[in-house]
Amino acid sequence: MPRYKLTIEYDGTPFAGWQVQAAQETVQGVLADAVEKLSGERVQVAGAGRTDAGVHATGQVAHIDLTRDWRTDTIRDGLTAQLRPHPVAILAAEKVPDDFDARFSAVRRHYLYRIVNRRPDLSLDRDRAWRIPQPLDAEAMHAAAQRLLGRHDFSTFRAAECQAASPIKTLDQLDVSREGTQIRVTTSARSFLHHQVRSMVGSLLRVGEGRWSADDLADALAARDRTRCGPMAPAAGLYLTAVDY
Repeated sequence: MPRYKLTIEYDGTPFAGWQVQAAQETVQGVLADAVEKLSGERVQVAGAGRTDAGVHATGQVAHIDLTRDWRTDTIRDGLTAQLRPHPVAILAAEKVPDDFDARFSAVRRHYLYRIVNRRPDLSLDRDRAWRIPQPLDAEAMHAAAQRLLGRHDFSTFRAAECQAASPIKTLDQLDVSREGTQIRVTTSARSFLHHQVRSMVGSLLRVGEGRWSADDLADALAARDRTRCGPMAPAAGLYLTAVDY
């Protein structure tokens, strides 16, 4: 039974997240529907990450098993056609070994968080970025972010409903950069806790506003206490950009 790796792009705005939920439209659900329409088979679409409602992806990865041996370009184009008018596209499809698993074979996940630092409301970037009207110090945010790198107990930045077995994660990258009014927070790790990225971004916002120092951020991490976290950034600015294998 051939296994196919899918690289997927989607606008998360209309979806109740990645994972199938009863009576709600999800990315995983519309993908399963598209596979069934194309192949006649109802299969499990296994994803690399369970993005929340409103979170976007430019490089989500999933795998599917099909009985028939399909051309990969037919899988790519056929699924994309069946997904219309949903804002989901298959960027690439490739055959992979039977032991490939989109979730468990992943060695690193990459996320981007977009902040637009300006007073006017968003028009083109509505539901795709977090508008912050007050000036932010991106350099201070970047310097403070380096205090979170490495292996730590990230309980402070963990959602109460997180199902991870342990709050200990190794953060490989957390960079903050500015280009005009755009502030980009890029981060990577093998895996993240539920709401970890959005919680870190919200805490970095306090640094950018001048309300916290880098030491304050480090103290919040060391406290291992969810109440010490800054405000959680909204889902609209978050993108799953790539998964490494």
